[in-house]
Amino acid sequence: MLKSIEDNFDDPEVHSLLIKHFIELRSVSPEDSCHVLDIDGLKNPSIKFWSLWDGNHLMGIGALKFLDKEHGEFKSIRVNDKFRGKGNGLKVINHLINEAKKINIKRLSLETGAGDFFLAARKLFNKSGFETCKPFSHYRNNINSVYMTMLINNK
Repeated sequence: MLKSIEDNFDDPEVHSLLIKHFIELRSVSPEDSCHVLDIDGLKNPSIKFWSLWDGNHLMGIGALKFLDKEHGEFKSIRVNDKFRGKGNGLKVINHLINEAKKINIKRLSLETGAGDFFLAARKLFNKSGFETCKPFSHYRNNINSVYMTMLINNK
C-alpha cells in the first residue's frame, strides 16, 4: 500500500530525488526549452506536491500546478531509480489524477521533451489517457517540447 505525503521537500530522500531530477532534465534539454521547476518553484502556492512511499522507501514524486480552477498541469513527475520499469510511473500519474479529481480539475495538461530521452515518458502519458495538443498556458510552439492534455471524468 502506497502512502503519499504532501509538501515534504525537507525530507532528505525527496530532496535528493528532486535534485537528481533537475540535474538530469537540465542536462538533456536546451536551456530555452527546459521547463523543470526547482524546489523554490515547486513551493509556489499554485502548486501541490506529493511524494509517494512504499513502506519507508521513496517510490516517486509528482506535482500539480493550478492553471485555473478547472485546469491543472503536471510538473516534476519522477520515479526513484530502484522502482523504475515496474509500473510505478503509472501509480504516480494515477495518484495525481485522483488528487485532481478531488478538487474538481476537469483538464490536465503537461509539457515534456520531444527528444528520444523523453520517449518512455510520452508513452506512459499516452497510456494514461493523454493526447498531444497545442501549447497551453504560457507555453509557445517549440520543436523541443511536446504538449499533452486529457479531460477528467470527475464522476
